[in-house]
Amino acid sequence: MEDNKLIAEFMGFPQQSDVVDDRTTAYYIGDVIKATNENNQNEDNVFHPDDMMFDSSWDWLMPVISKCRIESNSEDDYWGGIYYTLEECDIDITYPTVIEFIKRTKKSI
Repeated sequence: MEDNKLIAEFMGFPQQSDVVDDRTTAYYIGDVIKATNENNQNEDNVFHPDDMMFDSSWDWLMPVISKCRIESNSEDDYWGGIYYTLEECDIDITYPTVIEFIKRTKKSI
């Protein structure tokens, strides 16, 4: 869940209160990610971090990878890590590399 929250913040998704529990933060993913809310009671395109599927869906992860590419610079070895994991076509390898990129990018700001 913490990694999904990290990604949501990296992507700049607006926060709002969860429909079921107003003490819980949900995120509006807008048109960035095409997803349905079949498993929760929030409005369309609003997801609680527990319901986000960045670790299991390329549809969710690819927009994040695109933003990582935009955020990287020519001296950024961390983007190279993502780039090379994409060659494996395995989300279980790519997802942790994306998380590491975001964490390292966040530290350098």
